[in-house]
Amino acid sequence: MMSDSKETIAILGGTGDLGTGLAIRWSKAGHKIVIGSRTLEKAQNAVANLQAVSPETPADAMENSDAAAAGDIVVLTVPAEHQISTLMGVKDSLEGKILIDVTVPLVPPKVGTVQLPVEGSAGKRAQDALGKDVMVVTAFQNIAAHLLQEPVTIECDVLVAGNKKAARDKVIELAKEAGMTAWHAGPIENSAAAEALTSILIQINRRHDISHSGIKIIGQDDH
Repeated sequence: MMSDSKETIAILGGTGDLGTGLAIRWSKAGHKIVIGSRTLEKAQNAVANLQAVSPETPADAMENSDAAAAGDIVVLTVPAEHQISTLMGVKDSLEGKILIDVTVPLVPPKVGTVQLPVEGSAGKRAQDALGKDVMVVTAFQNIAAHLLQEPVTIECDVLVAGNKKAARDKVIELAKEAGMTAWHAGPIENSAAAEALTSILIQINRRHDISHSGIKIIGQDDH
């Protein structure tokens, strides 16, 4: 799974803008895409929606358990309230794999207020639930998801947190393939910073009439 070949990427909950955008960009980079959902019908609808946006993006539709088994790398893009139930349903298929978790624990109606879970972060919650045999890496929480579907440069940087450097390396590589700049952000506990930033960016968007604020790491001119 850490080889130079193009991995199959399974996106669980690929019905929203983020999952759709990542699927489009990774498909263009040469990866096979599998879209998973709670039912095959929902997954098929998600693929139909994906291809309505990007007809040239092929993808297979499967139930979550089958999608997780088919993916070399699995991406979780479900709402925070479904994070753990979805992961528990596919846990056996994740052993030895990288799970990219993009969960942001927003709590409506106060989505502009940081409200991290008792575990410290959604990323830490996922790692605790799945155990050490799954390499949980968090990323993409601060990206304006709708931009991923458009042929534009993504200016917001990506913070990549996880306990295994090799797994973070792979996710940084995938981010670059999708046209983004990504940075090592340390162990999974540090996911709290990126998750919290999302609420701050929501506040900035509201207060300053910005459609998609983001973050940029400075200080390395040749990155």
